[in-house]
Amino acid sequence: MATFTRNQSPASCQGGAARTPLFCISICIVQHTIYSQTAAGSGRPSRMFGLAVIGMSCLKLLLLPAYRSTDFEVHRNWLAVTHSLPLDRWYVDQTSPWTLDYPPLFAWFEFLLAKVAQFFDAAMLDVNNLNYASPMTVLFQRLSVIVTDLVFAYGCKVCGEEVGRVGGMGGGAARKGAVVAATASLGPAVGLVLLTSPGLLLVDHIHFQYNGFLFGLLFISIARMLQRREIESAFWFSILLNLKHIYLYLAPAYFIYLLRSYVLLGPFPARADKPQTSRLAQLLRLVKLGVVVGMVFSLSFGPFIMRGQLLQVLARLFPFRRGLCHAYWAPNFWALYNFADKMLVVVGGRLGWQVAKQGVASMTGGLVQEFSHTVLPSVPPVATLIATALSIVPGLVVLWRSPHSPWQFIRMLMLCGFGSFMFGWHVHEKAILMVLLPLGLLCLLRKGEAQVFMFLSIVGHFSLFPLLFTPQETPIKVTALVLHALFTVQVLRAQWGQPLLHAIENLYLLGLVPLFLLLELGLGRLGLGEGLPFLPLMLVSVYCALGVTYSWLKLTYLVIGSAWKFKKKTS
Repeated sequence: MATFTRNQSPASCQGGAARTPLFCISICIVQHTIYSQTAAGSGRPSRMFGLAVIGMSCLKLLLLPAYRSTDFEVHRNWLAVTHSLPLDRWYVDQTSPWTLDYPPLFAWFEFLLAKVAQFFDAAMLDVNNLNYASPMTVLFQRLSVIVTDLVFAYGCKVCGEEVGRVGGMGGGAARKGAVVAATASLGPAVGLVLLTSPGLLLVDHIHFQYNGFLFGLLFISIARMLQRREIESAFWFSILLNLKHIYLYLAPAYFIYLLRSYVLLGPFPARADKPQTSRLAQLLRLVKLGVVVGMVFSLSFGPFIMRGQLLQVLARLFPFRRGLCHAYWAPNFWALYNFADKMLVVVGGRLGWQVAKQGVASMTGGLVQEFSHTVLPSVPPVATLIATALSIVPGLVVLWRSPHSPWQFIRMLMLCGFGSFMFGWHVHEKAILMVLLPLGLLCLLRKGEAQVFMFLSIVGHFSLFPLLFTPQETPIKVTALVLHALFTVQVLRAQWGQPLLHAIENLYLLGLVPLFLLLELGLGRLGLGEGLPFLPLMLVSVYCALGVTYSWLKLTYLVIGSAWKFKKKTS
């Protein structure tokens, strides 16, 4: 959608420097209070969670004047497009370079927001008023994210309650009573670990997006699946898909689980007086599920299909001309592939190889564009599709063989998101949140998953730091990450004891410190010269890609390996 660039207007950062110390002090006070009271188990969980939501909302208000990326103008333009233009122009208009490229339901979401925005500043709804950012415009757009974040808060609450309710029994293995009791008591704490995600704080309330609202819908869908309310789960996920199509990454897990555990086998637990595996019963459940999902998609895409614009909408949603990687490489397999290509160029030049110079610097030029690799084979979209499919198929097989196991569903949901992040086409660095947040729901169920969550949470959130490059935001992102990491350690140690991480993992995490100094100070201030301005970004991407790849391999082994071992024992 928006490009990554370090050439933002200083106007977008005015007022931020003066409030940075205030925010850092406030975040320390509020989050320390939330974390300490939760860890101590004081008060009723629901009351404590409500106070935490209020406290986090107040913190977000302090970020109103903070830096904002081009995504701020993207969403302002979408407000203007949906408010000022007729429906048949929404996916055609090119007045702004930031054209509407989200599914139709999100366009209607912007349409509704615009109805309120006109009372703040009607000028923001003029499609020709490009890069408009009056104080009232900033106030409205920031407040719209804070208010819609209440959906995320509700999703965290219901999922946290489900974690506490199962007492760690998901996944099929019996556990000792003391551990079950501990898991039940720490369930609300998991909700707070998710609620206070530093990634969402940085991406939504500084950089600017609506990810919290969308993840809230995902958590509601997951909670309904855990409650064995499959139709409701499918309904909420269908709405989510029609708000942001990146969640297609997770669709295979939904498809397999609903087909196997709902359509073919019927709801759990089965009733003796109602046979569920007859062809008629299966057909009726399939029709019921299809009607619910089809209704959502019809309401979303129907008006554009009637106007003959379906292909135009799809062309906006899937722009493969953007290239393999985003301007700042997401820390995945392709970041390592790109780096290997560049290293081969350097080595080849020293060894006298005939290396084409065209396109050598294109991958680190800071622009979103198509490019070709120099030594290694260039990667077409179909190759990323095949690689992604191969990475998720083993998990889907395990899910098929684990009917009526909603916690296994969450594991495979997370692995689908992880495989897509690792091997997908033009993956944004922010997509790591699609792995971290569902993984957080599992951190009290198995120690191995808790260890991966702890490690990946630090690496994944650190990989988002380049999105916020203005100096006044540096203390904010560091404070948010450190406090969240400390609370996560506290929660996980209460469940699993010590140590949480291996020595090599701790050593890797220590390596983030000099990398952070390089990123924030730059080569010039460290006396390393002014050349290669994008080298710090590339190093952050590659170093984090090593940690993310390690986490993916370890998690895949833990989830799929344990499932196969359990199957052998019971067969």
